[in-house]
Amino acid sequence: MEPNVGGRDRLARGIVAVLLTVVAVKALVSGKRSRGLLLGVAALGLGFNATTCFCGLNRALGIDTTE
Repeated sequence: MEPNVGGRDRLARGIVAVLLTVVAVKALVSGKRSRGLLLGVAALGLGFNATTCFCGLNRALGIDTTE
């Protein structure tokens, strides 16, 4: 996997992943299981993108935000 996520894009994905995790946990605690699960999966995906510097959608669209 060749890196295609960098800089501000990577930082934004990391921040959104953390925020989605918090909202997912709150949803799960309040009994909204499907919403919590969906938000948790989205948080995992963005967290994966931020840590590995790779996004499959970016590759498919030909987008490269690395410097």
